[in-house]
Amino acid sequence: MHILLASNNEHKRREIDGILKHLGATVTVLQPCDLGFSFDVVEDGDTFAANALLKARGLAALIRGELLPGTSLDASLETVKEKLHALCGSQVPPVLADDSGICVHALDNRPGIYSARYGNTPDAPPLDDTGRNALLLRELEDHQDRGAHYVCNAVLLYEDDRYLQIQETWHGEIVKIPRDGKTGFGYDPVFLLPHRGETVAEISQSEKDQISHRAKALAALARAADWISVSGK
Repeated sequence: MHILLASNNEHKRREIDGILKHLGATVTVLQPCDLGFSFDVVEDGDTFAANALLKARGLAALIRGELLPGTSLDASLETVKEKLHALCGSQVPPVLADDSGICVHALDNRPGIYSARYGNTPDAPPLDDTGRNALLLRELEDHQDRGAHYVCNAVLLYEDDRYLQIQETWHGEIVKIPRDGKTGFGYDPVFLLPHRGETVAEISQSEKDQISHRAKALAALARAADWISVSGK
């Protein structure tokens, strides 16, 4: 069974592969790059749920040969359809999308849905992970409340526009100095798990794949989607 991930992010794909492997889900995750293209969707929803569904529907339309408003593509629609058929035959795979971010309590749950674009301005290059983390720590300098939570909204969209949608959270605190480890990306170096005394970047990828917001959301989808075989979970 194939699913098509509505993301060009290879790191996200590896993480999702690891989560599904832990769950025992018998699926193969394909990305747009496997079909010879990348795509982008204007994420103008005002919730994680709205943006996840925008991404899923944008990619689902592309593999049907349609280009929805707000969606861009760097290949021809015909090429996409040909490569999809070569990989999957006549069966159109469901589309998996997620929208995730970090909500910091003292900042009124910012950056929230803007986590990936936090601190960006029209007249400067986008910030990288290090820049976004530095900005977040500066904004928290005068705050005692360091509480925060990650959010992941995951949606599984079928060919007939039926979909399953799940939102999960992962609670922690923001440290004062980033603590990098061997794993993690994004805000992981500043997101502390108080019961562990470690940031997410300091725990193993295998452990993260079992307890993160994304892991919880995908586990719930796997239980809800009867076409995903999950053994003992």
